Amino acid sequence: MKSTHDFIREHLLRNVNPLPVPMSFEKLRRSEWSSEFEVLMRNRLIIGALRYGLLGTEGKPHYDRVPNMIKRLNAYATTGNQEYLVDVANLCLLEFVEGQHPNKHWHPVDDGDHVISKGG
Repeated sequence: MKSTHDFIREHLLRNVNPLPVPMSFEKLRRSEWSSEFEVLMRNRLIIGALRYGLLGTEGKPHYDRVPNMIKRLNAYATTGNQEYLVDVANLCLLEFVEGQHPNKHWHPVDDGDHVISKGG
């Protein structure tokens, strides 16, 4: 009997742009991440903890982070400065943990809206 993992893997390999060679989950876990990006994020989060308090701590001030995310993403689009990407990622993480959106929830969907290749 096939495991859920085997069923999902076969489905993805049949229906999605398949990898050129079969890869193990562990190899994918190692390849699909940037340790440099993670270190930069964590360093900034540590400094932020010293400035604003620990992640998820009760009683911290509430921040309207979404407009700041958009502002920094636009700054990256204009300047190419990758520092803005780290800031956006951290703001997203903080919003995920501490956000005050009145409809905050988790409902994963695949709406078919994916990044479109520029080609070449």
